[in-house]
Amino acid sequence: MKKIVNTTNAPSPIGPYNQAIIAGNIMFISGTIAMDLNSKQLIKTTIKEETKIVMDYIGEILKAGGCSYENVAKSTIFLNDMNNFVHVNEVYASYFKDEFPARATIQAARLPKDANIEISVEAIIF
Repeated sequence: MKKIVNTTNAPSPIGPYNQAIIAGNIMFISGTIAMDLNSKQLIKTTIKEETKIVMDYIGEILKAGGCSYENVAKSTIFLNDMNNFVHVNEVYASYFKDEFPARATIQAARLPKDANIEISVEAIIF
């Protein structure tokens, strides 16, 4: 059985999917980009600010599913430019306390709405 998780504190999906699904004790959060909640326009500032926005949105989705960053077991980061890797790491690391999740970081030719960064995560519910 699965449960759909959506919150108004993160961008609405721009396609036929949900922000997150809980299946068993795993929460799967869809790829999230830095999109303004009101205008639905992409926020393009600096990669550090965009990463912060995305991580804050993921935090809201985790919260809506009864989780926090402590529950995150795996994340996937998609970047439009791997030269931003070090800047993303600075921001990303600040969201975790002692234990970092497993992670893959991939440079993608193009992301939704021409975003600079997209992040998806899987969390274990305990």
